[in-house]
Amino acid sequence: MTSQPEVLAPDALHHVTLTVNGAAYEIDVPARRLLSDALRHDLGLTGTHVGCEHGVCGACTILVDGRPMRSCLLLAVSVAGASLTTVEGLTEEGDRLGPVQQAFKECHGLQCGFCTPGFLTTITAGLDDNPDPTREEAREMIAGNLCRCTGYQNIVKSVLRAAEIRREGEDGDA
Repeated sequence: MTSQPEVLAPDALHHVTLTVNGAAYEIDVPARRLLSDALRHDLGLTGTHVGCEHGVCGACTILVDGRPMRSCLLLAVSVAGASLTTVEGLTEEGDRLGPVQQAFKECHGLQCGFCTPGFLTTITAGLDDNPDPTREEAREMIAGNLCRCTGYQNIVKSVLRAAEIRREGEDGDA
């Protein structure tokens, strides 16, 4: 007689610890719970928006260990142990706007705001990789995110301004 592999019920819950914006959250989720749904519904972090649910639009982009990833394509159980940063985690001490958020405000980089959280996290990671992008590099940085309201001009300006704000902050730290 051969033993059969154990089959888990599709609704079986898995206990996971998610580290989001520096805080640890323990939740019980089904194996198929999308990270975007866990963030929004289980943790109440509604800044991450869900648009296309196919990983195309970028609205649900968060940072996983500092890298931009589509939370609508990740299972919550798959990121246990990773450091997750949502748009809520981009603010600075004292709830001050982070450099990318400040740049979006100054340069009018948003209209309806639905796509904005994904742009903010994507640009944050992009500036970590390239702190002084050219206009063309700024366009490439945001190419994977879709916005239905703007012509992207002010978003590109926001990328360049965020790079300036970061440099000004570094100069002030010296």
